[in-house]
Order: sequence, then C-alpha cells, then structure tokens
Amino acid sequence: MSTRPMTIGLWLVALAGCAVASINLGTRVTFGLYQTDILRDISITPMEFGFALALQNLVWGLATPVMGAVADKYGSLKMMALGTLLYAAGLWVMGSAESLFAVNVGLGVLVGMGMGGTGFGVVLGAVGRRAPTEHRSTMLGIAAAGGSVGQFYMAPVGQALAASGGWTGALFALAGIMLICIPFAYLMTREPLTEDARSATGAGANQQNLGQALGEAYGHLGYTLLTLGFFVCGFQIAFITVHFPKYLELIGLTGAAVSVPGLGVSTTLAALSLSAIGFFNIIGTYGCGVLGGKFLKKWILSWLYALRAVCIVVILLSPKTEANILIFAAVMGLLWLGTVPLTSGLVANMFGVRYLSTLFGIVFFSHQVGSFIGVWLGGYLLETTGSYDPVWWGAVALGFIAAALHLPIPERRESPAAA
Repeated sequence: MSTRPMTIGLWLVALAGCAVASINLGTRVTFGLYQTDILRDISITPMEFGFALALQNLVWGLATPVMGAVADKYGSLKMMALGTLLYAAGLWVMGSAESLFAVNVGLGVLVGMGMGGTGFGVVLGAVGRRAPTEHRSTMLGIAAAGGSVGQFYMAPVGQALAASGGWTGALFALAGIMLICIPFAYLMTREPLTEDARSATGAGANQQNLGQALGEAYGHLGYTLLTLGFFVCGFQIAFITVHFPKYLELIGLTGAAVSVPGLGVSTTLAALSLSAIGFFNIIGTYGCGVLGGKFLKKWILSWLYALRAVCIVVILLSPKTEANILIFAAVMGLLWLGTVPLTSGLVANMFGVRYLSTLFGIVFFSHQVGSFIGVWLGGYLLETTGSYDPVWWGAVALGFIAAALHLPIPERRESPAAA
C-alpha cells in the first residue's frame, strides 16, 4: 500500500467536510439549551418539544439515503446547497414559531431535511470518493470530527446568542451562520475523484447499478449487523444531546454561582458539558479514524459501545457534582462520534465507494430511528414518571448489545463483483 502523504488538496477536502459537519451538528446541539424558554413562551410540554426533535431525527434519517442517492447520481455540491437552504429556512420558521405546528414544521421537518442534505451521508460520500484508499479512514475521521468541533464551539456561541437576543434571536442568527456551508461545500468538491470512484461511475462491463448495490448490501449479514448497531448510537447520543440540560436541572445542580449574567446555572453547566463532549470528541473521532486505518474497525466499534455503557453506569452511580458531570462529558466525548468514520469506513470496505452516500445513508436511517426513540422516550418518561432513569439504563443495555453485534462483521468485501 502506498505511503504517500496527503496533498494540500486532500487536506482541503477533509477540512471543508469537517466545516460543513461542524455547522450542521453544532447548530443542532443548541436546541436543548433553549428548551426551558421555548416551553414557557410557546406553552408546550416537554413531550411535545421532544416529539418535534424526535420528528427531526426521523426526517433526517429518511432524507439521508434519498439525498445520498441523488448526490451519488448528480453530485454532492447541489445536494449540500439545497440542504443548507432547507436548514436555514427551518431555523427561521422555528425562530418565528408561535404554535406547536410551527415548531414541528420548522424544527422537525425543514431542519430534518436540511440535515439530510448537509449531514454525514452526503459529506462523507463526497470525501470518501476523493480519498485514496490509504488515506480514506483518516480523511473520514477528520470530516466526521466536524460534528465534534461544532458542538465544542456552537454550544457557548448558542448560549451567548440567547443571552443577547433570546432564543428567537439566536435561531435567526444561526440561520445566517448556516449559509456558510455553501462555500465550504464548493471547496470540498473541487478535488477530482479517485481512480476507483471514476471507474465505478464510468461505463463498463463491470459497472454496478444502484439496484444491484442494494441487493448486495441487503444480502450481507455484516451490513445488517452494522445497521442494527448504529441504531444504538443514535438512541444514546440523541437522548443525551437533547435531554442532558434538563437532566442537570432535575438532579439539583442549580445552586452554584452563575457564570454568565442572566443565565441559570443548569444552562451554563449544560453548555459547558456539551462543549466538553464536543472538544474531546474532536480527539476521539479523529483518533477512531486513524485507528480504523490500522486495526479492524469492528473491534474498535465493539469496544466503543461497551465503554459508552460503562461510562453511563459510572455517572448514574456516582455523586452528582459539577466535576463528575464534566468528567462524564469528557469521557463520553471521546466515545461520541467515533462510530461515524468507522461505520462509514466499513461500508466502503464491504461495498466500495460508488454508492457510499446511499448505503451509509440507509445505515444512518437506523441511527435516526434510534434517535427518534431516544428523544421521544426521554420526553415521554419525564412527563409521565418525572425521571430519566429508565432511559439511562436502557442506553446501558443497548450499549452492551451493540458491542456484541459488531463482533461477527467481516471487514472486507466477500465478492470481487463490480466496485
């Protein structure tokens, strides 16, 4: 295998993908910070707000393979531009919302569709088709780390925007920030496709069409197991992203000093926790991408899911102090989105890069079904039982199940059929 270093062009592709992913996922992580104020101002319940975000995750999941297939056929740039505009429109509608219907349309449907067009399915497909085999895992790791970068800087930015203009002003500002994705998408797609990606899209006797690719994937045990495992990832991280701020309020972390004028301590600690997850996930996601180029990806994924479960058990049984919460956020951050370069890398290994956006998008749909259930169930159980504990312990059990599911997955393509 060649050991040539990455060129400047390849670094630009990976970093532009990182930027798009950071704005996409970084913006999303701020929604939980506004939950208390939104509930008060629009007069909706935690379950109704949770349903809107759960709907967002489901729409995001449904849109990802569809937009990925369009991107595979017509180009990633057009799809990312459309996704950016839909995302910005959804933020604007949500910022203007005065009813539950508007919340569901803006935050649920439009933002969900926008995330499908600017999310991992399209971004990683664009990066993967421009990444040489020897650098693919690393470049996917850099692009996937964008979600972590965004969470690191966007949580305090979102908090500061809300402090100066309220949650409505913050969402309007975020709609403007979202438009920055378009020039980054242009930069990401300027590098030429790799030779294997060009040969897969060109005419030839061995060219595989989408139907054949889907048939190969659905007949592959490893693809099924990978899809089931990614459901768990979505359940865990979506629940924590949306409900962690409210969880901190419920466990009584409201008596310490206020670090930002006009903001409650639970909100400040929530922003610090989400930011810590994002910062340490920059390290974790990039590290998982690098490790995935050196070791079997399925082993790394199995350990990652098991360690997530252990981390949750420790925080549930430990004293609920600010220090322990931040330690939990840091450790969970190391394990947060490392699943993405590993999972997408496995899809590329098993089926090639021609339909990477589509095939990873289908796996990602499972992730978003898990996200829907995690977010909705969190709001439902909070409203009906007053506690998040059942969801936390469910996340623990699912983590260990996912760890076991990844063990039988083959790393390489079983058939040398058209790549």
